[in-house]
Amino acid sequence: MYIYPDNLKSKATLWLWQLRDIGIIGVGALISILALTQIRLIPPIVITAVYAFLTIRFEDTSILDFIRYACAFFIGKQQTYEWATEPAH
Repeated sequence: MYIYPDNLKSKATLWLWQLRDIGIIGVGALISILALTQIRLIPPIVITAVYAFLTIRFEDTSILDFIRYACAFFIGKQQTYEWATEPAH
C-alpha cells in the first residue's frame, strides 16, 4: 500500500496547483510587481492572475487543460470523417 496517491504516478501538487504552475505563478508575480512598481504597467499582473485562475486543479483537471483540449479538437488537429455507402445487392 502506498501513501502517495496513484501509486507514485500522479504529479506533485500544492494547494490547488501543480508545483510547476506554482513556480510560474511565483516568477510571474515577481515580474508583475516589479513592472507595477517601476514602470506602472498593469497587464503583467493581470496575465499572472488569469493564469493562476485558469490553472486551479480540481480532480486532476483545470480550465486551461480544457481550453487546450478544445482548441486541439476544433482548431489544431485535422478531423476526418468517413462515410461508407452500402454495397449494392
